[in-house]
Amino acid sequence: MLEAAPVPEPAAAPTSVAGERLSGDAILARTRALLPTLPAALLRVGEQVLSAPAAIARSTILETAERSGTSPATVTRFCRAIGLAGYADLRLAMAEETGRSSSVAGWEIDIGRAISPTDPIDRVASLIATAEIRAIQETMAQLDLEAVERAADAIDAARRVELYGMGGSALMAQKTQLSLHRIGVPTWTWADVHSGLTSGVLLKPGDVAVGISHSGTTRETFEMLSVAASSGATTVAVTSSPEAPLAEVADIVLTTAAHETTFRPAPHASRLPQTIVLDLVYVAVAQRRHEQTIAALKVTADAVSGHRRQLPSKGAQ
Repeated sequence: MLEAAPVPEPAAAPTSVAGERLSGDAILARTRALLPTLPAALLRVGEQVLSAPAAIARSTILETAERSGTSPATVTRFCRAIGLAGYADLRLAMAEETGRSSSVAGWEIDIGRAISPTDPIDRVASLIATAEIRAIQETMAQLDLEAVERAADAIDAARRVELYGMGGSALMAQKTQLSLHRIGVPTWTWADVHSGLTSGVLLKPGDVAVGISHSGTTRETFEMLSVAASSGATTVAVTSSPEAPLAEVADIVLTTAAHETTFRPAPHASRLPQTIVLDLVYVAVAQRRHEQTIAALKVTADAVSGHRRQLPSKGAQ
């Protein structure tokens, strides 16, 4: 048996071929997003990385190739496919990620474990909470904050904002529409493709269209955002994959990560990370129109205050 190589010294964060500093979270999220697009051999390497990051941190390139049933050259190609210069950067990132994960006290790390019908509820709660925590961490690690700023600038200046999504993504669109509408941004949500296409064709330069799809391959959302783009609107995609068709028709791409668990496939598990990203955009817009936002929040709260039941005062019988 080959002797395991020592874990590389974390002297500096791993960098991409473009010189970008990448965290372990970001590399795992990027791997997960690109996995469906990889050739079979690279796919096996990616699955090995996602299933056993700690083993990658301790292993030579030859050992990783053997475990994934590939070759060292294939492992190197995988590293380059996810934007790293080579295997040394991958090992360093996984060493940092393993160390960070092990320091999360009180939480189970084995989020890939299936939930069985006999699992106690505390175990289920731990697995779900850990999956959500890791998904948010990976989303924040990979999120392009400059893209968030550009999206907020465009929405703040827009004549109108249209949000497109189908199924569960429509719920995310509706939530964002309510938030933006409350601070005075003219916003509409479309979950019906006929209405969305009609809306998109009427947009103009300076308007903003946002398409939400975890996979980035939902045909209806792609079509609606494409029509909006053809009309000259600034287009924003919220998706897990920067290589997805939805991202290809977007001027601005905001990526999210998700961790599946039993009974919660990726589209379901993506809701909280999508909420975080869309809330970040909303808050950035609110910052840009601070005085208007404060005034709008006050008058809208006053408008519904009469429909809230007053709580009894302390000491009341």
